[in-house]
Amino acid sequence: MDSETLLARITDYASRPDPYPLYAELRAAGPVVRQADGNYLIGTYHEIAALLHDPRMSADPRTRGEVTRKPPFLRLDDPEHDRLRTLAMRPFGPPHSPGRVDAMRGEIDRITKELLTSFEAGGQIDIVDDFAYPLPVTVICRLLGVPHEDEPMFRAWSDAVVKAADVRPDKAATGTDQAGDRARIEMGEYLVGLAEQRRGHPNDDMLSAFVNEPDPALRLTQEELAETAVLLLIAGHETTVNLITNGVLTLLRQPEHLDQLRRDPDLLPRAVEELLRYEPPVHLRERIPHADIDVSGTTIPAGASVILALASGSRDPMRFHEPDRFDPTRPDNQHLGFGSGIHLCYGGPLARVEAQAALGALIPRLSTARLVQDPPPYRQSAMLRGPRHLPVQL
Repeated sequence: MDSETLLARITDYASRPDPYPLYAELRAAGPVVRQADGNYLIGTYHEIAALLHDPRMSADPRTRGEVTRKPPFLRLDDPEHDRLRTLAMRPFGPPHSPGRVDAMRGEIDRITKELLTSFEAGGQIDIVDDFAYPLPVTVICRLLGVPHEDEPMFRAWSDAVVKAADVRPDKAATGTDQAGDRARIEMGEYLVGLAEQRRGHPNDDMLSAFVNEPDPALRLTQEELAETAVLLLIAGHETTVNLITNGVLTLLRQPEHLDQLRRDPDLLPRAVEELLRYEPPVHLRERIPHADIDVSGTTIPAGASVILALASGSRDPMRFHEPDRFDPTRPDNQHLGFGSGIHLCYGGPLARVEAQAALGALIPRLSTARLVQDPPPYRQSAMLRGPRHLPVQL
């Protein structure tokens, strides 16, 4: 009976500081665990990876007939997902060639150094508010062409959208979906307005690239532009904030690895991959089967809500040696930190560059730092898990 309440216990805010014992309980209960509310919960690596690549699994909430409004392309299925994802990625640059992300490396390093000037006085700082949040926000604002002074406005919108997207039992009873929809619409109108100002007068930003696309076949409609721009702005900073903050928290808890990375900074790219496995920014994803589907002997009916516990899969001992140990030298680290399959996080390359720049600059300054509060206060979201604040004494 306890296994039928796992999703409720995982999403309970009291579990936010350490959901990993519950993930272990989930894996022990079986590859597929039906919940009391009718959801199906899956926490084993191989089953999750297979379902993320299974075309019978839909990301579109309209599959259940619960919503009629077209979702952003992150929640669409192919071929529409592929078309919109391709159009959204065009301003980043051609595949397999240097593009905007590579061109931003110097700028990311410069922004990082600017933010670190506040650390020089010592004392107490908040890693989230003073560093991990402003870095990716500044970067995505510059990429899209959003005035940074408008950040307080879209931060409130982002919080509402993320809250509405969270995975939780009995979501409909909370009423936050309507608030999230309003925030998404208002944010979309704001971003389309900015883009329209650049029609015929382009700057070197992505909004300009979208509205000044010369090929009619490659242009986004106004609705598609609104949804795509909202998704880029939110996805461009939300997961990266958690990745950087979780990284600092992990290293301060394990000073031997902090010292290891300080002595050997070439390990940093592998350490970021290990953080994406060990303390990932994204924990849960929902999918809906188009038809009845068998998973390890359990039939999941068409239209059911299937919750994939990505963070559990990345700590599955059937896939990773000593999965509960942080190892910045870990080989063969095919984690689920950015998902997998057609919906693999398209912002992953940017998040990796930002995390490497951020942690590379922070590590030499953390040698005598200590956590003021452990565990720190966490954000409400169970899906996008990370500290809301991380006070550190320098």
